[in-house]
Amino acid sequence: MAWILLIVAGLLEVGWAIGLKYTEGFTRLVPSVLTGLAIVASMLLLGTAAKTLPIGTAYAVWVGIGALGAAVLGVVLFQEAISPLRILFLGMLLVSIIGLKATSGAGH
Repeated sequence: MAWILLIVAGLLEVGWAIGLKYTEGFTRLVPSVLTGLAIVASMLLLGTAAKTLPIGTAYAVWVGIGALGAAVLGVVLFQEAISPLRILFLGMLLVSIIGLKATSGAGH
Protein backbone atom coordinates (compact mmCIF):
# COMPACT_ATOMS: atom_id res chain seq x y z
CA MET A 1 0.00 0.00 0.00
CA ALA A 2 2.88 2.39 0.74
CA TRP A 3 4.09 2.12 -2.85
CA ILE A 4 0.64 2.98 -4.21
CA LEU A 5 0.50 6.04 -1.94
CA LEU A 6 3.99 7.02 -3.06
CA ILE A 7 3.10 6.73 -6.75
CA VAL A 8 -0.04 8.83 -6.24
CA ALA A 9 2.06 11.36 -4.30
CA GLY A 10 4.48 11.49 -7.23
CA LEU A 11 1.67 12.00 -9.71
CA LEU A 12 0.31 14.81 -7.56
CA GLU A 13 3.80 16.32 -7.62
CA VAL A 14 3.63 16.30 -11.40
CA GLY A 15 0.26 18.03 -11.12
CA TRP A 16 1.48 20.80 -8.86
CA ALA A 17 4.68 21.31 -10.80
CA ILE A 18 2.70 21.79 -14.00
CA GLY A 19 0.11 23.79 -12.06
CA LEU A 20 2.79 26.32 -11.14
CA LYS A 21 2.94 27.33 -14.79
CA TYR A 22 -0.81 27.96 -14.86
CA THR A 23 -0.85 30.02 -11.64
CA GLU A 24 1.14 32.78 -13.37
CA GLY A 25 3.04 33.52 -10.17
CA PHE A 26 0.02 32.71 -8.00
CA THR A 27 -1.96 35.55 -9.55
CA ARG A 28 -4.75 33.30 -10.87
CA LEU A 29 -7.08 32.05 -8.13
CA VAL A 30 -8.35 28.67 -9.38
CA PRO A 31 -5.01 27.33 -10.64
CA SER A 32 -3.34 28.62 -7.45
CA VAL A 33 -5.85 26.87 -5.17
CA LEU A 34 -5.64 23.61 -7.15
CA THR A 35 -1.84 23.75 -7.14
CA GLY A 36 -1.80 24.39 -3.39
CA LEU A 37 -4.15 21.48 -2.75
CA ALA A 38 -1.98 19.20 -4.90
CA ILE A 39 1.13 20.27 -2.96
CA VAL A 40 -0.50 19.50 0.39
CA ALA A 41 -1.97 16.18 -0.77
CA SER A 42 1.34 15.13 -2.32
CA MET A 43 3.25 15.88 0.87
CA LEU A 44 0.70 14.09 3.06
CA LEU A 45 0.85 10.97 0.91
CA LEU A 46 4.66 11.09 0.80
CA GLY A 47 4.71 11.37 4.59
CA THR A 48 2.35 8.45 4.96
CA ALA A 49 4.37 6.28 2.56
CA ALA A 50 7.58 7.21 4.41
CA LYS A 51 6.20 5.66 7.60
CA THR A 52 6.84 2.28 5.98
CA LEU A 53 9.37 2.88 3.20
CA PRO A 54 12.94 4.07 3.73
CA ILE A 55 12.92 7.88 3.48
CA GLY A 56 15.78 7.98 0.98
CA THR A 57 13.97 5.62 -1.36
CA ALA A 58 10.57 7.27 -0.88
CA TYR A 59 11.92 10.76 -1.46
CA ALA A 60 14.01 9.76 -4.49
CA VAL A 61 11.08 7.98 -6.12
CA TRP A 62 8.72 10.88 -5.35
CA VAL A 63 11.11 13.44 -6.83
CA GLY A 64 11.87 11.15 -9.77
CA ILE A 65 8.22 10.70 -10.68
CA GLY A 66 7.67 14.44 -10.36
CA ALA A 67 10.71 15.37 -12.43
CA LEU A 68 10.03 12.80 -15.13
CA GLY A 69 6.34 13.67 -15.37
CA ALA A 70 6.94 17.42 -15.38
CA ALA A 71 9.60 17.09 -18.08
CA VAL A 72 7.38 14.96 -20.31
CA LEU A 73 4.35 17.20 -19.82
CA GLY A 74 6.52 20.27 -20.41
CA VAL A 75 7.27 18.91 -23.86
CA VAL A 76 3.66 17.91 -24.53
CA LEU A 77 1.84 20.92 -23.08
CA PHE A 78 4.35 23.75 -23.46
CA GLN A 79 6.37 22.62 -26.49
CA GLU A 80 9.60 22.56 -24.48
CA ALA A 81 12.67 21.41 -26.38
CA ILE A 82 13.34 17.69 -26.68
CA SER A 83 16.51 16.08 -27.95
CA PRO A 84 17.87 12.56 -28.14
CA LEU A 85 20.08 13.21 -25.11
CA ARG A 86 17.15 14.57 -23.11
CA ILE A 87 15.15 11.45 -23.99
CA LEU A 88 18.12 9.30 -22.94
CA PHE A 89 18.41 11.00 -19.55
CA LEU A 90 14.66 10.88 -18.93
CA GLY A 91 14.80 7.17 -19.75
CA MET A 92 17.65 6.76 -17.27
CA LEU A 93 15.52 8.52 -14.66
CA LEU A 94 12.69 6.07 -15.32
CA VAL A 95 15.10 3.13 -15.00
CA SER A 96 16.38 4.61 -11.72
CA ILE A 97 12.85 4.85 -10.31
CA ILE A 98 12.12 1.26 -11.29
CA GLY A 99 15.50 0.17 -9.89
CA LEU A 100 14.79 1.81 -6.53
CA LYS A 101 11.47 0.00 -6.33
CA ALA A 102 13.02 -3.30 -7.35
CA THR A 103 15.81 -3.08 -4.76
CA SER A 104 13.81 -1.65 -1.87
CA GLY A 105 13.13 -5.03 -0.26
CA ALA A 106 10.42 -7.62 -0.77
CA GLY A 107 8.51 -6.59 2.34
CA HIS A 108 7.61 -3.18 0.95
